[in-house]
Amino acid sequence: MNVLGFDTSGAATSACVLRSDGRAFELRPAPAALFERPAHASELLPRVADVLEQAGLDWPQLDAIGVGVGPGAFTGLRIGIATARALASARGLDLRPVSSLAALAAGVDAPLALPLIDARRGQLFGALYEQGTERWPPFAATPEELAERVRTAGITPLATGDGSIRFRELLEAAGIRVEPDDSASHVVSALHVCRLATGVLAREPGSVLPEYLRPPDAKPRSQ
Repeated sequence: MNVLGFDTSGAATSACVLRSDGRAFELRPAPAALFERPAHASELLPRVADVLEQAGLDWPQLDAIGVGVGPGAFTGLRIGIATARALASARGLDLRPVSSLAALAAGVDAPLALPLIDARRGQLFGALYEQGTERWPPFAATPEELAERVRTAGITPLATGDGSIRFRELLEAAGIRVEPDDSASHVVSALHVCRLATGVLAREPGSVLPEYLRPPDAKPRSQ
């Protein structure tokens, strides 16, 4: 199966093609991109074109699109998922939604992986994975709430993601290990999106929606 995958849950835009022969062609930003101004609208399609060219594939040779559905930033998820839905519909491709937290956890080399995405408002989006299996389902919590939960559970997970960098000091005080700031594991890998997508059932494009976990920051004004 030839799979195109991408993720826009954070400020960084990652894209990858995983070919049926196992070769992967990925554009994965440096961790510093997580703290820059998001540019998904201008970056996503050019990066998709780049990885397709690197892989030596054209649209008719693709079988599926895997897309990170969050949780994460409202605007980023909306751009990524809308793009995935449009491409899948136009090209007649399977669309396979992937948890951005699961893709982030897949890059952690530890028995207990704690992917953490900065949710703003002083909160984190996270989940706990044990050897790739979800142990704690996705949640939104303050760093203090997460620290207390980890202390109560008596575990020492390895955390990654922009949320773990932002709240490193507080998390480490609770016994949570955090990857070095320059670790590539802090960025959701589109390669892991592709790999996870191969094990996900295809969905109708219109049914693929963002996993926000909470209402968006921006709310419509009352009339």
